[in-house]
Amino acid sequence: MDQGRHVFTVDLLERYAAKGRGVITCMAAGNDVIVIGTSKGWVIRHDFGVGDSNEIDLSAGRPGDQSIHRVFVDPGGSHCIATVVGVGGAETFYTHAKWTKPRVLSKLKGLLVNAVAWNRQQITEVSTKEVILGTDNGQLHELSVDEKDKREKYIKFLFELRELPEAFMGLQMETASIISGTRYYVMAVTPTRLYSFTGFGSLETVFSSYLDRTVHFMELPGEIPNSELHFFIKQRRAIHFAWLSGAGIYHGSLNFGAQHSSPNGDENFVESKALLNYAKLSEGAEAVKPSSMALSEFHFLLLIGNKVKVVNRISENIIEELQFDQTSDSAPKGIIGLCSDATAGLFYAYDQNSIFQVSVNDEGRDMWKVYLDMKEYAAALANCRDPLQRDQVYLVQAEAAFSNKDFFRAASFYAKINYILSFEEVTLKFISAGEQDALRTFLLRKLDSLVKDDKCQITMISTWATELYLDKINRLLLEDDSASENHNSEYQSIIREFRAFLSDSKDVLDETTTMKLLESYGRVEELVYFASLKGQHEIVVHHYIQQGEAKKALEVIQKPAVPVDLQYKFAPDLIALDAYETVESWMATKNLNPRKLIPAMMRYSSEPHAKNETHEVIKYLEYCVHRLHNEDPGIHNLLLSLYAKQEDDSALLRFLQCKFGKGQENGPEFFYDPKYALRLCLKEKRMRACVHIYSMMSMHEEAVALALQVDPELAMAEADKVEDDEDLRKKLWLMIAKHVVEQEKGTKRENIRKAIAFLKETDGLLKIEDILPFFPDFALIDDFKEAICSSLEDYNKQIEQLKQEMNDATHGADNIRNDISALAQRYAVIDRDEDCGVCRRKILTAGREYGMTHGYTSVGPMPPFYVFPCGHAFHAQCLIAHVTRCTTEANAEYILDLQKQLSLMGGETRRDSNGTLSPEDSTIPSMTPADKLRSQLDDAIASECPFCGDLMIKEISLPFILPDEAQHVASWEIKPNVGSQRNIPLPV
Repeated sequence: MDQGRHVFTVDLLERYAAKGRGVITCMAAGNDVIVIGTSKGWVIRHDFGVGDSNEIDLSAGRPGDQSIHRVFVDPGGSHCIATVVGVGGAETFYTHAKWTKPRVLSKLKGLLVNAVAWNRQQITEVSTKEVILGTDNGQLHELSVDEKDKREKYIKFLFELRELPEAFMGLQMETASIISGTRYYVMAVTPTRLYSFTGFGSLETVFSSYLDRTVHFMELPGEIPNSELHFFIKQRRAIHFAWLSGAGIYHGSLNFGAQHSSPNGDENFVESKALLNYAKLSEGAEAVKPSSMALSEFHFLLLIGNKVKVVNRISENIIEELQFDQTSDSAPKGIIGLCSDATAGLFYAYDQNSIFQVSVNDEGRDMWKVYLDMKEYAAALANCRDPLQRDQVYLVQAEAAFSNKDFFRAASFYAKINYILSFEEVTLKFISAGEQDALRTFLLRKLDSLVKDDKCQITMISTWATELYLDKINRLLLEDDSASENHNSEYQSIIREFRAFLSDSKDVLDETTTMKLLESYGRVEELVYFASLKGQHEIVVHHYIQQGEAKKALEVIQKPAVPVDLQYKFAPDLIALDAYETVESWMATKNLNPRKLIPAMMRYSSEPHAKNETHEVIKYLEYCVHRLHNEDPGIHNLLLSLYAKQEDDSALLRFLQCKFGKGQENGPEFFYDPKYALRLCLKEKRMRACVHIYSMMSMHEEAVALALQVDPELAMAEADKVEDDEDLRKKLWLMIAKHVVEQEKGTKRENIRKAIAFLKETDGLLKIEDILPFFPDFALIDDFKEAICSSLEDYNKQIEQLKQEMNDATHGADNIRNDISALAQRYAVIDRDEDCGVCRRKILTAGREYGMTHGYTSVGPMPPFYVFPCGHAFHAQCLIAHVTRCTTEANAEYILDLQKQLSLMGGETRRDSNGTLSPEDSTIPSMTPADKLRSQLDDAIASECPFCGDLMIKEISLPFILPDEAQHVASWEIKPNVGSQRNIPLPV
């Protein structure tokens, strides 16, 4: 093997590690700490982590020569146990890294400790927790030490071999924490046996349970100088073990799971067991048994003579031999033993004077080849480091399957190869072998391994796979014509697989190419399926309609992603195919415009076979009108036309009488075209409906004339509908009366009685004289005597009533004349201190400031004024000014214009003392224009008191400060004095 590819390398760590304290007899390591025992009873501790070392003499005070038999150190490098053998027997010591003096374990005096098992899961720097000691006489003891106590907490006897007492040569312990507590797994070896112990609780409980049950063990024959047991530790958990036995190296995987439910069961926790025969190490020569060993993840390090052979644990082949540079004085005895540091991942070898470090350099790098050579492909893939290595594993598997004609399995493996074999080479292999099914499998698996960025390659491969599927389907049909009918056949299976492929590949397949392929192979159903996947709903619906499957077509149309235009496009075909389902679908679809469905409904209703099924169309139209409140005239006209074609006209009449727009403000009562409705009803001879339409169109004469042909009672009802036009109502009743008189076929006297009875139904609207012209000329007056007398009495009553009304009117006129005469004598008394309501000056006082109002004549010294019945009095000029200020702009202009005209005329008119016209003058026909203007002015300003009438209410909207008072308001504004200021003292 190339030196650069060596997995294990040897380096001299320390040449004279015993430091003159004898020769090295034993060694242990943990966490970069090495502890060696010497032949003179010394324990030397090297801590490479901190670069420190110390020496402890365990032979002090003991007679004779003393030698360290075994030394043990925990994985953390803090706790150390050593056994000294001398003239006085064996004695065991415990020491801590922080102690300067060891502590003798007196309870173990005389017992030779060969093996120690540390509790790796629970041990700490200050406490050993549970430790198991194995002795030379086949006993197991439990020890626990806390560093702060400076002595052991306890030493308990656990177990003793009684069937075959042998020395315990190796011990290992593992624990697992589960819900019910802690489970212990203990493995121990003697020269010939491997024992397994397991149980819940404490170590004492576990081993006491074996008093009642058999100990599980594995026995191998043969002798060996030193039996050893090793666990390979990864992340503080034992992965696999190896036992150096007389027959070979017994090894396997360890499973310390919680699946062992029985607390006292003998379940074995060893899996994948194997035995490495020593004969494989000597290559034909006599087998040589190793004197020591160490265990790595994938290899055994076996000490044979002065060499360490590295054997692959999986392939059992020797991969390397390690040589050691020994001194001349140590070479004769050679390497004494091997030990491992599981925490640091290092191995050590030692002779009498020197310590050698064995380092591991990526021992798993070639394990994929090892597993591949052994045809353990899963393990080989798990140990591959890069895609090229994985490709080689897949290639070996693919070629093996191809050679065994397992083409489908070969296709799966070939599809996983990305680098060492091209796509074209693989496809040619299957094409040459004529295995199209395997080729299809290869293409499908290749698609799974491609990334999304390889769009072009994905589309091409998917298209090729599609064609292979179609070819397979056709070949199956050619082989068996009944394959399509057998649901469990290979044909149906490949159809389902093909559809699943189309569904998965719908986004990468070219739509046009794929549809052409499906069409060329005649796969209509798959074409429809693919079209639905691609959203080509029109193709799908058209296919279902051709197949007569209206329900499936409607299911497609009702999908949210389908455009609503397809509803309108396929409506004629769907309603002709299944009217009930189609109408139900329409009613279940939201945002559907019924107007666009009118052609389909009209076409369906006009077909002969649909005459008994038009109620489905009517049902939908009624749904639109009554539930959706549709206002489209086309919908209402169509519904009306279908009602008109029914034999029973009750639905038509209900429709015509329904007020559809009554929910709207000022809305129409109907939305159909009344003229169209009238023509349709006349065509279908629906006379009652025609009568209603005539009445609705206010064509009452036509309505009554038509109703008389159907039912006189209906004509009477129509005549009564006219209420606002008495003449028209009378005319309609005359039409009915004429019809009644002409239709009577009885005797003359009987006809007259019926005619007179008809007059009573008119509630006095018609008199006997109104219907007399309808009777024949030869009718005798005696037959109408009673009716005429009754009519004359009515007239007499009316004349008396008119006389009474005339008397009342005459009396009222006299009262009015008296009131007018009384008005001429009306007057008001003005106190001399009465104030004007506007200027607050005396009404009867004249002054220079009171100029005469234009158009008014002064009486003595008094100015013109107005007095109102409420008692308020105003100067004429003040009243005019007040009214023009408070009234509207138009009325103010009107008043000022009248005043201006009076001033221009300058006419003098005789006035009363209060300045108003006398009633006699106002009525004379020779009233002058000035008087008319004054009368108009009086009406404009004095129609009501400004303080008591509406004018006062309107004043609330006037501003407090009028626009013409702005200058007056500005005069009150306080302005700051910008110039110099003086302080003027105020007098006290």
